[in-house]
Amino acid sequence: MAILERIRDPQDLKHLKPELLPELASEIREKIISTTLETGGHLAGSLGAVELIIALHYVFESPKDKIIFDVGHQAYAHKLLTGRYEQFSTLRQFGGISGFPKISESPHDAFGVGHASTAISAAFGMAVARDLKKENYHVVAVVGDGSLTGGLSYEGLNNAGSSRKDILVILNDNGMFISPSVGAVTRILARVFTFGLVKKAEEALVKYLKRIKFLGFELLKLARRIKVILFPDMLFEEMGFSCFGPVNGHNLKNLIFILSKLKNLKGPVFLHVVTKKGKGYAPAEKHPEKYHGVSATGKKKVKTYSDVFGEVLCDLAEKDKRIVAITAAMTEGTGLEEFARKFPERFYDCGIAEEHAVTFGAALAKEGLKPIVAIYSTFLQRSFDQIIHDVCLQNLEVVFAIDRAGLVGEDGPTHHGTFDISYLRLVPNMIVSACKDEYELKNLLYSSLKYGMPSAVRYPRSPIEGVKYDGDYNFIPAGKGEILKDGKDIFFIAIGSMVYPCLYVAQRLSSNGISAGVFNARFAKPLDVEKINEIARKTKLLITVEENTICGGFGGAVLEAMNENLRNKLRIIAIPDRFITHGAVEILKKDAGIDAESIYEKTLLFLGKKS
Repeated sequence: MAILERIRDPQDLKHLKPELLPELASEIREKIISTTLETGGHLAGSLGAVELIIALHYVFESPKDKIIFDVGHQAYAHKLLTGRYEQFSTLRQFGGISGFPKISESPHDAFGVGHASTAISAAFGMAVARDLKKENYHVVAVVGDGSLTGGLSYEGLNNAGSSRKDILVILNDNGMFISPSVGAVTRILARVFTFGLVKKAEEALVKYLKRIKFLGFELLKLARRIKVILFPDMLFEEMGFSCFGPVNGHNLKNLIFILSKLKNLKGPVFLHVVTKKGKGYAPAEKHPEKYHGVSATGKKKVKTYSDVFGEVLCDLAEKDKRIVAITAAMTEGTGLEEFARKFPERFYDCGIAEEHAVTFGAALAKEGLKPIVAIYSTFLQRSFDQIIHDVCLQNLEVVFAIDRAGLVGEDGPTHHGTFDISYLRLVPNMIVSACKDEYELKNLLYSSLKYGMPSAVRYPRSPIEGVKYDGDYNFIPAGKGEILKDGKDIFFIAIGSMVYPCLYVAQRLSSNGISAGVFNARFAKPLDVEKINEIARKTKLLITVEENTICGGFGGAVLEAMNENLRNKLRIIAIPDRFITHGAVEILKKDAGIDAESIYEKTLLFLGKKS
């Protein structure tokens, strides 16, 4: 029997002889590779963290000791060592285990995570709770995948460092997050490796100063203050952490020794561990950015909305030199690789710093440029205050390209973009639109650059097939929809990804003697109020359909806009008020009741007819 198959709990790991641990690491990698190539998943980050996770579970006592991951992309080995070996083949599948740590899934998942930069704040909270309750356990935050580019990490470091609480922060530094690392923090960390001779000089200086009686430690403190290049970890030490490293994150024996020593140190401790993203799988080692997340083997590669967005933006940028593209560590994911290559001086990857990206874009707009901020819907949530305060309050012409709007599939509730219509439409001065296909995405992007005020275009992850978007650009006035099919009995008021399913359902109903129309609203704000009320007056029943939560969403906007005496005609189909699990998109849409079949069944119920 393989070693991994015998591990049902971290306690089983402690019974293994140390010399067997490298073999266990190999087996874990084989399992991660074979599973993710079958189910899809976050491959490269998890491969790089295998030895580190083995060492953590070998030294610490999970779940009594709290191991908190940031982000969850690196945690597959953790799942395999904490009782989920048998379920690992269901990774990210509907009804299976999550691709991220999830507190409802296992007591070993100390804190749920899908977004970056949260681990240090969470770990500090647990350390404070431990001390207030007079309990005794260790708290470890494993920070990786570029989380130190996010401001929340520094808020946590600042608070934890000044508190003197016992907490261990481990930086899993693989030189990448999703796109290649950017910013000053990356350069500081790089100095540790590129200044090998300087590091040796530092060590010699420290030894020398420590030998000087009385004044030695004062001189050492002074040296640390003035020799930033010699002491690249000074930033964390000044925050109150005792700093160690860098250490090789693939040397199990050394990792276990170091963690055993650091385990009982008092106060905040920072350990810098160096790993290789994608280790053990040659394609991922060579191209870690392409293997951050992989699709299931055999899935056909098709053009996505992100691809269309990138192509259209490049074309628009050729015509308008004021266009600047901004993203937050998702150059490839948002389709901006070609833009970055063609217009490097007009492209900015801000790292995992969505708040900064939005305010940065606001300032560009203030100075007469045309910033396009391309961020996944779930991550744009983090910038809500900046959208209100820095963009909309000042009525600045920032265009938000909201990728992955709606249900994204196997990444699950931390990544579904099901709230953006709700949280954007409540902000004054904001235009909120959604495209039904790639041709409409092209024209909405073109139009958004001409509105002269903040605007957002949302589009899903799902691929598009059969719709052509070549030809001239057509300006779409803000708040103007279109009737795609007329009807007398019912009218679907649909937006974005729900337009074509409604057309299908309308045709099906019409073939059964029910006259059904479809209105492509295009805009959640402003609404085409005149046209909607006109349709309501001549139709028996209106049904709004959206891929957004029912709470404060498009349906609610239509209800607010309708004449009071017409509101009893309206029914709303939307994502229910709950977090949607992970799984294939088509399964999730059925589970949420927004697939074509569910729309058809619900419409019959609204009409008082049986299926």
